[in-house]
Amino acid sequence: MDTSDFRAQIKPTAAFMLSHPAHAVALGFGSGLAPKAPGTVGSLWGWASWLLIQQYLSWPAQVGIIALGLLAGWWACTVTARHMGVSDPGSIVWDEVVAIWLIFFLIMPTSFSGQLMAFALFRFFDAIKPGPVAWADQLFKGFGWRGGLGIMWDDLVAAFCTLLTIALWRSF
Repeated sequence: MDTSDFRAQIKPTAAFMLSHPAHAVALGFGSGLAPKAPGTVGSLWGWASWLLIQQYLSWPAQVGIIALGLLAGWWACTVTARHMGVSDPGSIVWDEVVAIWLIFFLIMPTSFSGQLMAFALFRFFDAIKPGPVAWADQLFKGFGWRGGLGIMWDDLVAAFCTLLTIALWRSF
């Protein structure tokens, strides 16, 4: 790992976001710049964008966009965290975006109240980090490819917990 790439911790701005394509992706195309609750704002952006994606793209294309989002997100989160000098900054929200895409891909079609419930459950698991989500959050810490994976991983576990909760609820 080349430590010359590390900078002092910086607060992201619109100029920072626009200075590198990875920053734009990792910061959720601006949703991560929200002054309060950027993870929630990023999740809302993910929800809104998914409604468009599922309206206009075929099922295989939706799978492809989620896979591409995961891979591009891993790269973007790795680069942006390194450039910010923080291993898992709150302004990086691409992990929330892709996780909510995965959730909505698997639960749709569903009513607005079903979507709202899924959103609320995901935000609970992502913010509170109970059990397996806390484990996943600590699994890959630091900078480099491992850190970028860690940024994405805990949100994927939160998505799994959300889907498991919905499946258990539907089974009763």
